[in-house]
Amino acid sequence: MFKRKIVSIIALLALCACLFSGCSTIFVRGKSAYEIAVDNGFVGTEVEWLESLKADCDHGSYDGPIQNVGDITINGGGSASIEYAANKGLMSSISVFTTFKQDVTTGGIFGRPGTTTTKEYYSAGSGVIFKLDKEKGNAYVITNYHVVYDNNANTKNHISDDISICLYGMEYEQYAIPATYIGGSMTYDIAVLKVENCDILKTAPARAIDVVDSDSVIVGQTAIAIGNPEADGISVTRGIVSVDSEQIEMNALDNSGSYYTRVIRIDTAVNSGNSGGGLFNDEGDLIGIVNAKMADTSVESIGYAIPSNVAIAIAENIIFYCDDSELESVQRPILGITVSTDASRTQIDPETGILKKIETISVKGINEGTIAEGKFMMDDVIKSVTIGNTTKQVVRQHIVIDMLLAARVGDVVTFVIERGGEEMSVTLTITKDCLTAY
Repeated sequence: MFKRKIVSIIALLALCACLFSGCSTIFVRGKSAYEIAVDNGFVGTEVEWLESLKADCDHGSYDGPIQNVGDITINGGGSASIEYAANKGLMSSISVFTTFKQDVTTGGIFGRPGTTTTKEYYSAGSGVIFKLDKEKGNAYVITNYHVVYDNNANTKNHISDDISICLYGMEYEQYAIPATYIGGSMTYDIAVLKVENCDILKTAPARAIDVVDSDSVIVGQTAIAIGNPEADGISVTRGIVSVDSEQIEMNALDNSGSYYTRVIRIDTAVNSGNSGGGLFNDEGDLIGIVNAKMADTSVESIGYAIPSNVAIAIAENIIFYCDDSELESVQRPILGITVSTDASRTQIDPETGILKKIETISVKGINEGTIAEGKFMMDDVIKSVTIGNTTKQVVRQHIVIDMLLAARVGDVVTFVIERGGEEMSVTLTITKDCLTAY
């Protein structure tokens, strides 16, 4: 049974017009952490400063293998300091600024036509660099759909046609980078932006995100949110993961009702403008995309993030189907089965003492005329799912749905099921007829 929660999206809408018209400091910010370090006596480049933040554990500094990422060198293992994790995340974080236009009609009494004028208004949010080609200055950026969408906008699909992004430390008008919307999903609240041939990206210390499997997220682990709260510039807050996966109810952006979505719950401070920003672990790796907070004045420190497995799968889907095509939405395969949780329990890892939730997932419905008909039977217990070279044990209900986001037309999906006490395999081939826009 779903919990009844209505939560609030946290893009910052209707910014003061002076922020974007004629003010040379439209992206004003305070000093960066590196600048403060220089003021306090540090001598060296920003990369050298980042290197100096590597963790000094009780047993000495980590001296493990080094991984080269672009022109930035980072430690390739061990437990990083919070400072280093935050600054690693900062290099992948961006501010998003959007302009919308709305047609407003006034007058028109006694059957006379009114006067229609067009007004501009603005929104600010956040994002992360998903893919980066520094040599060409090209990038794909992930943000929230609601950062680039407004139901009152007069543009196609109500998506802003004037989008700019700024890297951390460069939130000034002269460093604004034009970005193009290539596709998104209102249901999943994910949008992908594209930047091409940008000189700033070629030279700035920017990097693409490192991503971890959000199914490995543990309750109580560090959760670092990086975003653009109140459009004041990119900043960092830290908290913990409160719930590793849950369903919440949200109001649809087009006012068509409400829907349920899966999120990670955090106590990390998030505010208007944080939408679309990254949620990182203590290694500076992405575990989610911040998208909402509890909309209740009596509740504090309850924020939400879209799990990285969902956000990345959606972004890859959008790039595959929408980039350089007329499509603008996620194409998700529908197999034609309904699954449900039969049982739920916790399991403790004797070595780490970590509790994990384990669910038993079974088939509770099969639709006629679908690729699942004749393959599955009622009450089949789904043990694992394989697509290509990726296999996941189905220990939570959401894993089946998340895996299918990565399936493409022609892919073979293999399920290991338990039927009548015996294990067997079920294989399905994804066809174009399976795809549904989300």
